[in-house]
Amino acid sequence: MADENGIGRSESRLASMDSVESRWVFQDDDDDEDDSLMDDDDDEHSRLRRGGGLDSEEEDEEDTAEQRLIRTGPRIDSFDVEALEIPSAHRNDYFYEELGVGRRIILAFQTLGVVFGDVGTSPLYTFHVMFNKAPVNGEEDVIGALSLVLYTLILIPLVKYVLVVLWANDDGEGGTFALYSLICRHAKVNLLPNQLPSDARISSFRLKVPSAELERSLKIKERLETSPHLKRMLLMLVLAGTSMLIADGVVTPAMSVMSAVGGLKVGVASIKQEQVVMISVAFLVILFSVQKFGTSKVGLAVGPALFIWFCSLAAIGIYNLVKYDSSVLRAFNPVHIYYFFKRNSTKGWRALGGCLLCATGSEAMFADLCYFSVRSVQLTFVFLVLPCLLLGYLGQAAYLMEHYSDDLAEHAFYSSVPSGFFWPVFLVANLAALIASRAMTTATFSCIKQSTALGCFPRLKIIHTSRKFMGQIYIPVINWFLLVVCLVLVCSISSITEIGNAYGIAELGVMMTTTILVTIVMLLIWQINIIIVLSFLVIFLGIELVFFSSVLGGVGDGSWIILVFAVVMFFVMLVWNYGSKLKYETEVKKKLSMDLVRELGPNLGTIRAPGIGLIYNELVKGIPAIFGHFLTTLPAIHSMIIFVCIKYVPVPVVPQGERFLFRRVCPKSYHIFRCIARYGYKDVRKENHQAFEQLLIESLEKFIRREAQERSLESDGDDDTDYDDDYSSTRVLIAPNGSVYSLGVPLLGEYKDTSKSISEASTSEEAKIGYPTDSASDAEQSLERELSFIHKAKESGVVYLLGHGDIRARKDSWFIKKLVINYFYAFLRKNCRRGTANLSVPHSHLMQVGMTYMV
Repeated sequence: MADENGIGRSESRLASMDSVESRWVFQDDDDDEDDSLMDDDDDEHSRLRRGGGLDSEEEDEEDTAEQRLIRTGPRIDSFDVEALEIPSAHRNDYFYEELGVGRRIILAFQTLGVVFGDVGTSPLYTFHVMFNKAPVNGEEDVIGALSLVLYTLILIPLVKYVLVVLWANDDGEGGTFALYSLICRHAKVNLLPNQLPSDARISSFRLKVPSAELERSLKIKERLETSPHLKRMLLMLVLAGTSMLIADGVVTPAMSVMSAVGGLKVGVASIKQEQVVMISVAFLVILFSVQKFGTSKVGLAVGPALFIWFCSLAAIGIYNLVKYDSSVLRAFNPVHIYYFFKRNSTKGWRALGGCLLCATGSEAMFADLCYFSVRSVQLTFVFLVLPCLLLGYLGQAAYLMEHYSDDLAEHAFYSSVPSGFFWPVFLVANLAALIASRAMTTATFSCIKQSTALGCFPRLKIIHTSRKFMGQIYIPVINWFLLVVCLVLVCSISSITEIGNAYGIAELGVMMTTTILVTIVMLLIWQINIIIVLSFLVIFLGIELVFFSSVLGGVGDGSWIILVFAVVMFFVMLVWNYGSKLKYETEVKKKLSMDLVRELGPNLGTIRAPGIGLIYNELVKGIPAIFGHFLTTLPAIHSMIIFVCIKYVPVPVVPQGERFLFRRVCPKSYHIFRCIARYGYKDVRKENHQAFEQLLIESLEKFIRREAQERSLESDGDDDTDYDDDYSSTRVLIAPNGSVYSLGVPLLGEYKDTSKSISEASTSEEAKIGYPTDSASDAEQSLERELSFIHKAKESGVVYLLGHGDIRARKDSWFIKKLVINYFYAFLRKNCRRGTANLSVPHSHLMQVGMTYMV
């Protein structure tokens, strides 16, 4: 009877959830979430918990698990504070969609000033570099070079980025690591083994799980998850692309400023190259000094200036078309590209490196996407930026049709400006160049913050420059580091052609990485036709490889400096990721046994002093070894212990209501809990400690009340329990609509005071499904006692117990491992930002203990 009532209550609860969006999974999805890093005790409890009378059902379903896909209802995480309040998978509407007309105009100006400055200043140097590598010998060379530029602009910035890549954003975030985060959310490819199935229930995950019709996506997902080599290759690709993006942030300011200031040599004949370099250095110092004022302030200030710049490009282009030669419009016929290579052969191939410069800034459109909406970027590019650029290049070509001498071709833009407007255009061009230099710098900041959150870059001080847009950031250390490297590049390579070659190397490295990652997104997430995917990969990767072969030919001219810089950044990220992964795996292996804690008893073998101790660690499961270090080092331990794990999940933002996950680690009398505080890579962690404590305690009280009210929490087979009783069991219900639900019932012993004897489990069906036998009044008294205990502990004070776990390579390790761990990783860890800097906690509330692991 009890069984029937229980099923009836469960079915009525299930019926209310039918409106929640379902997903397609393998039938045995709820049974394959075992974690290989769980210790023997956890494995034993997991086997017991899955045992309760399910063997026959699991055997019947085992044969069809791989072939048949079933529809499951919403799965409830027993680890969540909001265990029975499943939020709908709503889409977080962009702030931009609620803006008025006036605010949209301001946003458009900011978009110009931040996103399009790089691609907007490309007319300053594209023809300069092209005709330096392939000198103009006639009008056909001008038409062929123009045709190359036009179709490069159409294919790469417009077709690839604006029409395709921008849609591969991660909830409004763009860039290499945003793509990697998007892939990690749909397949377990992150090398750091701290993922939990409960992370997938964050509303901002918004998974689009493969459908039954497209099993190709399922096979790709399985292949990525089961192959360690593919995981490493994917990570290497992402790190390589990120290092090239950072290198791009160095060479972009150098190229833009040098080419803009170089116009002085046209206006003033006595100006020498050395003077151009000195003026460029001064401009670069000013540029990086104003970076700290933020994207909104600077973008709004310089947006109108860049608008004037684009209008000037269009006006000069129309003027030259009308005055000189409008026949250059025939460059839209791609056959002139063939004629260009036929006439110039090897020189034409070398000129491809200069042609690519017209598309520089394409990656900035994607990487800076976090600052603005996709629609604002797309519309601004299609209706303003692209037409102005096309007119600008057409105008330069029209001028060169009558003036194609080498001297004029090297300064094609400034030479084509009408003499009466030279100085106004020169001033606007230099202002635009300074604006353009900020595009990749802001993109670099965004990418580094994303990589830091995903464990691939050392922690640095990050300043949020806007209260409305939390993605707008400034990283002081990176800003000044980029300035120093940029000045070294300008002073050592004073030739625009050589800097342009370095520019092409950095830009192409990022472009090829983006092409491969977007292809994976198409296969795994978008699930579109394989012909379309292959066409995208073959066309764009093929084009980029041809361009890359061209720029590699000039590495020996000085552009090797940017390659060395990119390799250094790649090595820094690789070492940090490798060391962080080893440290986490070692902490998992060294975690304390639950049997040991039980043997110590509720007092943990020491004195329990009033108060709450927040022990920070990186483990999402188990008791960290640093806790044992605290027990043996401190004369007393707090009456309430909460293990706090700060965890970044592969989403941009975690809603505040879904921030905390709680779990009771030991029996009730121990007063030990686990709290996982989840953050997205855009979330701000600079929280006031009092507000953090208040939110944490409120969430804990809510969890305890729910624990007392709901004795029959629904489980989805996460197998991420820290404490399981030997009498727990599981039942499976199949709703009339075919939805499959797993009910996990907690133990009665977890709700009883350990000072009282725990009743033996009854062999009846009622005891089997875990219904509590204590009376309602006893449960209410127990709840009130525990809540009162929490309040008294809170009044006694909260202390932050921080464990600094360092790693050292064992003596029998290889020499390279000793070098990497003991020197390189130790140096990075020593000089990176400590976790205490984000806590904003008074020193009187802090207690730190160090611990060294041998790996």
